[in-house]
Amino acid sequence: MAPKSDTTEGTTDSISLSFDSSVSLSAIVLNYVNEQNRPLNSQNVADSLQKFNLKKASIQKALDTLADSGKISFKEYGKQKIYLARQDQFNIPNNEELASMKEENAKQQEQLQQQKKAITEVEGEIKSLQSNLTLEQIHDKEAKLRKEVKEMEEKLVKLRGGVTLVSPEERRAVEAMYSETMSQWRRRKRMFKDLWDAITENSPKNLKEFKEELGIEYDEDVGVSLQSFSELLQHGKKRARGR
Repeated sequence: MAPKSDTTEGTTDSISLSFDSSVSLSAIVLNYVNEQNRPLNSQNVADSLQKFNLKKASIQKALDTLADSGKISFKEYGKQKIYLARQDQFNIPNNEELASMKEENAKQQEQLQQQKKAITEVEGEIKSLQSNLTLEQIHDKEAKLRKEVKEMEEKLVKLRGGVTLVSPEERRAVEAMYSETMSQWRRRKRMFKDLWDAITENSPKNLKEFKEELGIEYDEDVGVSLQSFSELLQHGKKRARGR
């Protein structure tokens, strides 16, 4: 609760604290105690005011001086002193004021939620707009698509006229690479079978469950067939000879 307006000492909310010649140590400590408005010992205050490079002994002395002058309250618990802001400087609301404050708080919370919702909607609109193409980007994309269409139409004209778009050298290179890939596939498939047979020859485990446990998948499990790909290569060669 903020101090009454007629007090000579403000809180850290209303006074900017900087430890220089114009602000005394007592004023800094008093403002901090009033701002916290909770039980504090000298160590609490010293830890929080480290930014002013104040020593604990100086803070202890300032706290005692403020307590002796009646500007703050204190209680002793054995060898330790607990300091607290004077409560008579604060405006304590009555029940009606508390009820009014709660009602106002509820209204503010509702307005806050509405504003958050509005912000979310605006952010969504901004994101949507940012994802749209600018006029310049649309023109660039249109030009690119027109170019692609023109190139495809030219290829189509050549194909209709019986022009071969792939040279014999390029075709042979592709077939050689394809053939080598098939050979590697066939070799590795055979290597796996030999290794798998050696591992599982005397294994008491169910082979299907063992395969699933190891995460092994056969070609058939993923819908591919070495035979079908091999036939595809042979079919391509037959078509080439037919021409």
